[in-house]
Amino acid sequence: MSELKRTPLRDFHAAHGARLVDFAGWEMPVQYRSILEEHKAVRRSAGLFDVSHMGEVDVRGPEAGKFLNHLVTNDVTKLFPGRVLYSPMCYPSGGVVDDLLVYMRGPDDYFLCINAGNIDKDLAWIREQAARFSVAITDRSADYALLAVQGPRAADIVQSLIGAKLGVVKYYHFVEGTVAGVQCLISRTGYTGEDGFELYHAADDAVKLAEALLAAGSSHGLELAGLGARDSLRLEAGYPLYGHEITQDISPLTAGLGWTVKLEKGGDFNGRAALVAEQKNGAPQKVVYFKTGDRRIVRADTPVLEEDGAVVGKVLSGTLSPLLNEAIGSALVATPKSAKPLSVDIRGTRLPLQLVKPPFVPLKKN
Repeated sequence: MSELKRTPLRDFHAAHGARLVDFAGWEMPVQYRSILEEHKAVRRSAGLFDVSHMGEVDVRGPEAGKFLNHLVTNDVTKLFPGRVLYSPMCYPSGGVVDDLLVYMRGPDDYFLCINAGNIDKDLAWIREQAARFSVAITDRSADYALLAVQGPRAADIVQSLIGAKLGVVKYYHFVEGTVAGVQCLISRTGYTGEDGFELYHAADDAVKLAEALLAAGSSHGLELAGLGARDSLRLEAGYPLYGHEITQDISPLTAGLGWTVKLEKGGDFNGRAALVAEQKNGAPQKVVYFKTGDRRIVRADTPVLEEDGAVVGKVLSGTLSPLLNEAIGSALVATPKSAKPLSVDIRGTRLPLQLVKPPFVPLKKN
């Protein structure tokens, strides 16, 4: 077995009592005290996450914008310096290579954040697609660490460590500046459904910044939070996770991400023909979200059943919502069956699925 990769904060996590696990080849904290309490802290006050395992890529050159608009399904031409765009990038089949964030720093200067488990695959795909454009692709993943402060008190915590007024930074916008003396790209984004900031900075500064944020947040109820809370928070918010709600076999339209697919944005893009056909003909399957009224977690790959017991789909993600105190999840089901009664079998007990439109709980983003 290959040795697990570590973020610059690995020893910081161990010193603060984290339980470390293998996540996509990285040794990462799954929890510190309790997933339940970390989740609640983010909804109530704030949580501090290490997401330094994510990948970062510079895309620069005279055709950088043109290339990215070909690469992803969303409309890159709508960006301006200081703006962030969420988008899937697709194969010609319409299936998803990955979902990512696109940052525009200047007309010929963009920055991508990609998923940790997909870095090598994504880079190979991006470079292959870039071959016919005047653009340079640079992997910056080893240069950056990334900390996320998420929750209702996140802005107060980060503001206490910076001179500039963060109120002017709107949701899905970013600025460059110093936080606790550390140069950062300060992005008002996150994966929890709450207000917050993601702070990209030099890997060597990670411990200094983490300690400063933890100290500044002590009077605001800030707690260290791991991957367990990150997953329950994103599912409660109805956010997709690559490998679950979106995959090479699940298109953005099937996943309910039609708002990220701009078929009429001008010019061709990867997957467009397949997505046009899917929109015209309808997808045979669709991703739905559910709750059960029961605390028993419905695990991924659990068969979804119709009334006569026939299998009509499978669960993609499942967890216990700490706020609702019941099991929630997502499933891929046959489209014609999605309007009919559905259930799962949990150790001999049939639990009906109540389909809901996420988020599962009210969320407040700035």
